[in-house]
Amino acid sequence: MKIGAHVSTAGGLSKAVDRAKDIGAEAIQIFASSPRAWAFKTPSEEEILAFREKSCEANISSTFLHASYLVNVGGSPDIIEKSVESLSRNMEVANQIGAAGVIFHGGSHKGVGFSRILDQAASALRSVLDQSPSDVWLIIENSAGMGAHIGSSFDEIGALISAIDSVRVKVCLDTQHCFAAGYNIVTDQGVHNVMSEFDREIGISKLVAVHANDSKKKLGSGVDRHENIGEGYLNEAGFEAIMSHSAFKEIPFILEVPGFDNNGPDKKNIDRLKNIRSRGGI
Repeated sequence: MKIGAHVSTAGGLSKAVDRAKDIGAEAIQIFASSPRAWAFKTPSEEEILAFREKSCEANISSTFLHASYLVNVGGSPDIIEKSVESLSRNMEVANQIGAAGVIFHGGSHKGVGFSRILDQAASALRSVLDQSPSDVWLIIENSAGMGAHIGSSFDEIGALISAIDSVRVKVCLDTQHCFAAGYNIVTDQGVHNVMSEFDREIGISKLVAVHANDSKKKLGSGVDRHENIGEGYLNEAGFEAIMSHSAFKEIPFILEVPGFDNNGPDKKNIDRLKNIRSRGGI
């Protein structure tokens, strides 16, 4: 189990590796372009080469891209078109830098219901796969359950994966989103029950990454609010239960926390997860 973090690419892709080393990250997640715009700036060949070389030197072998927050596979035809293009371009960059895949949020069905948008969402994501390198994963992230967001329940994610029908579709489990959506993962028994349901609805083999975030909000709140490790409702005990479960033994944990100085994932959060990992004997 590698412990990593989402890190900034300000100044160029390769700067992300430097920032990861500074906080002791063993795995990283980055944005390839602005997460709040459709415009996509492809990194230069020099930056791609520098990123790969620095990652190798730093022994960072688990890298993920996070897609734009604007992606919505439950949206209107023009949004679907933009989403497919955005995801496809991210998948291409993932291939170029040696990343495992692209993690994305499904977006919102805008109140029409998940079943109404299932076919269009699956069709859009198949288009992304058709347009993308064959060695890169397309990774669905669970949502927190707020409003009409897609994929807050395991059965929705499982239905979408079945409809896409590709071995290249995987899952990233966000601990805060999971907790906010009503999945109790703060005790050993709770984690056992939740991951048993995950296996039934999705399949443990589909799990390739964890967004490790404590929660500012209570169980079942439906609210997406991340907290530093040990400072929220999951607390360190919750992460001990999660990290000691066999389903997570070889899964990279990526921090997306505010940081103790509010500058994003930091060494203190990394060290807390590493300490929990060592206590669990993983």
